[in-house]
Amino acid sequence: MRYLLLSDIHANDEALAAVLARARRRGFDRIVVLGDFVGYGAEPNAVLDRMRRLRKPKIVIRGNHDKVVCGLDDGQLFNPVALQAARWTAGALSPRNREFLEALPLGPLAVDGSFEICHGSPRDEDAYIFSDRDAFVNFRGFDSPVCFFGHSHIPSIFTLEPHGIRVEVVGGRRATRSLEEGRRYLINPGSVGQPRDRNPAASYAVFDTAKRAVFFERVAYDVERTRQKIRRAGLPGMLGDRLLLGA
Repeated sequence: MRYLLLSDIHANDEALAAVLARARRRGFDRIVVLGDFVGYGAEPNAVLDRMRRLRKPKIVIRGNHDKVVCGLDDGQLFNPVALQAARWTAGALSPRNREFLEALPLGPLAVDGSFEICHGSPRDEDAYIFSDRDAFVNFRGFDSPVCFFGHSHIPSIFTLEPHGIRVEVVGGRRATRSLEEGRRYLINPGSVGQPRDRNPAASYAVFDTAKRAVFFERVAYDVERTRQKIRRAGLPGMLGDRLLLGA
């Protein structure tokens, strides 16, 4: 089974369209979304409409922006710019897309008995996994050999080894990582809509369970067009500017 792993789309339809076009050429069987369909970007309805139209089976969970936008959280943990974007998004959503966000399940969620998914971490959907210490605590929060997570917007792999945790930030246009038997992993496919690893190209991954391998890939898209959409929507300009830097 080949699972297409998407996370942190953040209402960036240009990036999502580019990723889906590339992924279709590579081939996949199911779509897994690790949360944050919306927030920051100017096209929440376009993103959600596109996702709902996809015919492939989908496994989805909510992200912290999704729950704030649909009113399940008050956003007190958000910085002022993120909160402004969330309130703008709440006003822009169609009723059908609001219902979609409200119905998103909370992670962690087991997928086909093969792996688990969460947004921030297995222990807390709002928490970040940045360091070996963060990962160590969270390996206690799930039982599967592999858990895919989002939220940090950085394509990365945390491997639990006999004498510690190996941390890798996955760089380059393409990368393949084979998963070893007997090891446990926390893996982030990176962000589709707002990368933060100094690479503006959209990031996604495919998990091939037969080969026990994760394929990471970056896809260029029209960042300037996306930036202009954010400005025309009246959202804070820095939300578009940061896309140019992948920051």
